Amino acid sequence: MTAIPEVFEAHPTIYAVRDTYVVIVPVTQPTLMWVKVGDNEYYDDSNGILSSASLTHKMTVPAAELDKAGRYTVCYRRVINRKPYYPEMGDVETYESEFRPVRGDTLHIYHIADAHNRVDGPVAAGTFFGDDLDLLVLNGDIPNHSGDIANFAAIHKIASGITRGRVPVVFSRGNHDMRGSCAEFLTDHTPTDEGRSYYPVRLGPLWLLVLDCGEDKRDNQVEYGNTICCHDFRMRETRFIEKIADDGEHEYAADGVKHRFVVAHNPFTETLPPPFDIEQDTYGYWTKLLGETVRPEFILCGHIHKCYVTMPGDPKDAKGQTCPVIVASALGGENPDFFAGAAITLTDGNVNVKFTDNAHNVLDEIDFKTE
Repeated sequence: MTAIPEVFEAHPTIYAVRDTYVVIVPVTQPTLMWVKVGDNEYYDDSNGILSSASLTHKMTVPAAELDKAGRYTVCYRRVINRKPYYPEMGDVETYESEFRPVRGDTLHIYHIADAHNRVDGPVAAGTFFGDDLDLLVLNGDIPNHSGDIANFAAIHKIASGITRGRVPVVFSRGNHDMRGSCAEFLTDHTPTDEGRSYYPVRLGPLWLLVLDCGEDKRDNQVEYGNTICCHDFRMRETRFIEKIADDGEHEYAADGVKHRFVVAHNPFTETLPPPFDIEQDTYGYWTKLLGETVRPEFILCGHIHKCYVTMPGDPKDAKGQTCPVIVASALGGENPDFFAGAAITLTDGNVNVKFTDNAHNVLDEIDFKTE
């Protein structure tokens, strides 16, 4: 195992957004940084100015290029004194890593949500597939809240501990991520699509859609203190979903797509008890529209702190879902170290779901057929 430089807080993480990878590297001191793939270099810059103020570096790389190269090099300089004239920087240092894109007829995905700042338990659970892991999904509430930027480190530490920067990661925002004085800065430390927290992802034979339900209660809920406008946010997101639905040729029905699924922190196909029973018409519309156009093989969620699968027509199906909904996150209880997620294996025509814990015990197993 290659040790990371002492200036790195965690391994680089390769987050997937649309047809690109966002390489994110958290550091412990100011640095300048860029990524080299083949002969091309991709910088963390602001209109030509190399960034050093943030301790989270983000560099966007074309996915096809990194997939073909199968490796990348993180290049960086330590900042000694960034004065206006003749700033002092350290020599170029490098960190190299292999990378394995999503390919093959059998795909292994691990799903983690609701870590709430825990790292060790989620990492232990997420290593269930070992070196056979193809994709990690971090599906919201990975920090406990956004009252401190330091909480964002849990995201990258979990991704680092499981993937070591060698396989792609998909990230989705959760409702707890919206709470606190640093919530508005989350996008500076996580992957987005031009600032949006919802986006499609194409990874070889996989196409998936990351959605963001925002907060889990109405905007005027007293605990939010008038700090959110999630209803308007969801209306913008609805228009985005409509555009995706109308562009199947370039999205979910594009050449080579064999598997389609949706990632959302909240299981929006359910109707939860008050005060969580929000946006019934909106979520009903999402469910119907996705079912008629995208026709996902499953929807992948967290939020409930339980592990189960809801089939169409089950009591929890309140919106007319057309596919299974996998809800997978469990933590705490009598054993504070306990954590569970979902190990999902995709083959042609079948989805196998194992709910597994941090000791790799299989708590339950469900198979279902796909079209």
